[in-house]
Amino acid sequence: MSDTSENVQIVWFRRDLRLADQPALHAAAAAGPVVPVFVLDDERAGDRKLGGASRWYLHGSLESLGSSLARHRSRLILRKGDVVQELMAIARATGATRIHAIRHYEPWWREAESELGSEIELCLYDGNYLMPPGSVTTGSGDPYKIYTPFAKALAQELPARDVLEEPSLSLPDSWPDSDALDDWDLLPTKPDWAGGMRGFWAPGEAAAHETLAGFKDRVSDYEDDRNLPSIDGSSRLSPHLHLGEISPAQVWDALSRHSGKGADTFRGEVMWRDYTQNVIYQFPKYPESSYRDTFGSGFRWRDPKQTKGAAEDLEAWQKGMTGYPIVDAGMRQLWALGWMHNRVRMIAASFLIKHLLIDWRYGERWFWDTLVDADYANNGVNWQWVSGSGVDSNMFPRIMAPLTQSDKFDAADYIREWVPELKQLPDDEIHDPDDAKRGDYPAKRIGHKEARERALEAYHASKD
Repeated sequence: MSDTSENVQIVWFRRDLRLADQPALHAAAAAGPVVPVFVLDDERAGDRKLGGASRWYLHGSLESLGSSLARHRSRLILRKGDVVQELMAIARATGATRIHAIRHYEPWWREAESELGSEIELCLYDGNYLMPPGSVTTGSGDPYKIYTPFAKALAQELPARDVLEEPSLSLPDSWPDSDALDDWDLLPTKPDWAGGMRGFWAPGEAAAHETLAGFKDRVSDYEDDRNLPSIDGSSRLSPHLHLGEISPAQVWDALSRHSGKGADTFRGEVMWRDYTQNVIYQFPKYPESSYRDTFGSGFRWRDPKQTKGAAEDLEAWQKGMTGYPIVDAGMRQLWALGWMHNRVRMIAASFLIKHLLIDWRYGERWFWDTLVDADYANNGVNWQWVSGSGVDSNMFPRIMAPLTQSDKFDAADYIREWVPELKQLPDDEIHDPDDAKRGDYPAKRIGHKEARERALEAYHASKD
């Protein structure tokens, strides 16, 4: 229906591409005709603009959101350019005096919100996390830095609110101009490297709820299955949560009647997502530099731009050619699907940092470009956790043994799928093949014992 009795309300979408449990959309729909808007602003984020895999996924998510809005006879207005300028241009074209949006905590979005709020009435809402970052504090009122006490305090506050239903939308008398999604060139063409992603992911709000429904049926096994790369034990919800196709409140509510270790472990991972946002709320540049001084400029990283052999090692890691089957399987899966099994992510990250002794930031940036769920906070905090450089992190001397991990977590079939050069080897040989049985598969870039000794020497030297 059309309603001209009240001012047009603009809803600014970002990583909240859903209609249900969308507080900004819900408030706008109650106030007047709604104009939904998404602006692709590559310049504001600087070198943090969306990576290739994220752009591919975003195309599908925006396409899905547009179809969902069409059910209400509404539409999604697309603009490319400076987000403040584009939103203000739409406000002038529609006569809108108010913009509604869910808060975001990446530094560039906080800056944009501040700029926009000085130009027009900007109504900000919480809805992308279980609780607003910064709201769960210690007894002295300070934000938590360590995950475990943070999670205990957060759990006491949940559920924080009721889940909102999808609102009815009234329409403006006329619509502002919109870009065509296909003109943004978010999809790769020459070459088209996204074939595996298309077969693995279905972006959009409806697909997110289908994925959640399927996961609920097997969440009781999650505690064990999440560590086994050869079986489908992951939730696959991460990209849906990342782009806000489903809210953490909806996930929490759906699992509220599930008990047991599996459900508890998964709830802990949803809370970890909140924790990482609390970290960048306190330290906005956290994904850019090591938190601990030990890992600063004096640490003996093998710089790919300066150290002999380091650039070749980095490229071998990126391409899945390190000679360690579990690591290479994960890196090849990442390139093909824009996603990597959680256990293997830790193994692959540890290998780059500690076996190859390459600064964690090279890995963080590679994941930023290749993950469909590349999240500024989650990605940065996870890499600093593995490296031992973070505010709450694993200790650097705890060096994961990839060959032992591969055998322990029964990764044989996973390796066969992603490292087909070794598919003929039996389970007891495939994790660490003899040189004579590797065929075209490369030799190890470095031995485990040698790598461990080198990493510990660099660590102790930095401590001294």
